[in-house]
Amino acid sequence: MNRRMMRQAQQLQKRMAQLQEELESATVEATAGGGVVKVVVSGKMTVESIEIAPEVVSADDVDILQDLVVAAVNEGLSKAQDMANSKMGEITGGLNIPGLF
Repeated sequence: MNRRMMRQAQQLQKRMAQLQEELESATVEATAGGGVVKVVVSGKMTVESIEIAPEVVSADDVDILQDLVVAAVNEGLSKAQDMANSKMGEITGGLNIPGLF
């Protein structure tokens, strides 16, 4: 590997470390049921919080509430993955580098 390629690889590695730090503090929000269930997901793909509007908490509607929570969590995870992919695309110029995400 020539020196120029080594410098580029080092710069990419540095930018990747910065991206990891950014993603650790970044979050996305997703809702379901018209906003009655809200989920916040971090760039690390962890659920940070779930908020449920009191009016949807009913013993008669447990199945619906469970479905709304699942929908909101899945949307949040999808948005977090999209955020990570977008930031990665900024660094790699759109190249798909296996094993990065």
